[in-house]
Amino acid sequence: MDKTYNVLVLCTGNSARSILGEALINTLGKGRFCAFSAGSHPGGTVNPYAIEQLRAIGYPTETLRSKSWDEFAAPGAPHMDFVFTVCDKAAGEMCPIWPGHPMTAQWGFEDPAAAQGTDADKRRAFAQVFRQIRNRVQSFVALPLDKLDAAAIKREIAKIGQMPVEQQEDARSATDSI
Repeated sequence: MDKTYNVLVLCTGNSARSILGEALINTLGKGRFCAFSAGSHPGGTVNPYAIEQLRAIGYPTETLRSKSWDEFAAPGAPHMDFVFTVCDKAAGEMCPIWPGHPMTAQWGFEDPAAAQGTDADKRRAFAQVFRQIRNRVQSFVALPLDKLDAAAIKREIAKIGQMPVEQQEDARSATDSI
């Protein structure tokens, strides 16, 4: 039986980037990954533009909520295999001790919730960040985790977070041949 990997996507407010990451990992991971999202200081609501992006790909949004990362450090919480931070603020904060000592990586993205301007401008900002997160997630879910040792996996997930966004497509194609 194939292993299902648990992934936690963190951001400060857990209203946009981490929510998008959770949904994309669950969708593109095709059952191989079970993703969750949380924030160090959750805002309490999911950004409506994030909901709009996810509904456009047919992702169910009814159960999405902004929640604290404390839920995933508590006894009885799912043990994570991977923890990714998607904003620079959360990466610099003191994180809880995660049960099971998951592999971690920083995958920073601009905050689309900070976009100014018209609704169309905000939608464009969300669409751009959504594509960037999708590209990195595609690279991640394409990794042959069962064929790589821990050091190689750690190196690959860090590399995914460091690559310029425009190189993500090339990287995903390269990992298909591993």
